[in-house]
Amino acid sequence: MRERPPALSEYLPTWDLQRAIHAQVASGEAAPQVLFVQHAPVYTAGRRTAPEQRPVDGTPVVEVDRGGLITYHGPGQLVGYPIVPLPERVGPLAYVRRLEEAIIRTLRGYGVEGGRVADRTGVWLPADRDRPERKIAAIGVRVSRRTTLHGFALNVTAASLGPFAGIVPCGITDAGVTCLEAELTGGVPALDEVMDALSPHLAELLAWTPFEPSGWSR
Repeated sequence: MRERPPALSEYLPTWDLQRAIHAQVASGEAAPQVLFVQHAPVYTAGRRTAPEQRPVDGTPVVEVDRGGLITYHGPGQLVGYPIVPLPERVGPLAYVRRLEEAIIRTLRGYGVEGGRVADRTGVWLPADRDRPERKIAAIGVRVSRRTTLHGFALNVTAASLGPFAGIVPCGITDAGVTCLEAELTGGVPALDEVMDALSPHLAELLAWTPFEPSGWSR
């Protein structure tokens, strides 16, 4: 099931909604589902975020209980919160790999070849002559009662990038951040279009059938 919230969602009410749905899914009262949102501008910090990675201008940061470090959410970014039970013997890392794969397959449909970097989560684009490796999608999750919370953020339009300059995104200082618009030679797709392209890949991969990771890696 997919939920389409309002076009711009404040972070804290959406987090409350996540937790309410999580309780229902974890108890078997509700079916697994994915919430898709476009947040109003906000910085969120995972539990391991260091002081030097935070905004230097005192911009407020929401402390959250997911893995990962600090990141930004805002207009032009498609955020997905899968709330799904994990099967036995499927741990958080295996789940993250499936989220990455869904995004890699979606990007490929737009002619963009994403991949993985060892010891770093998310989806990346390879370095080229003018640019370093750059992250196009961030992932930070939590598993409670064998059911997932939080999720991924895919940068779609150029508007999603500006506020990353105020932080050390995900604690990474030797790479860049990019968006789908910056990687395409034609027009940028609407967020709803990207959501519709991504959803079948998520549904397939979160059915927990075996899969072979694709995309480049190093």
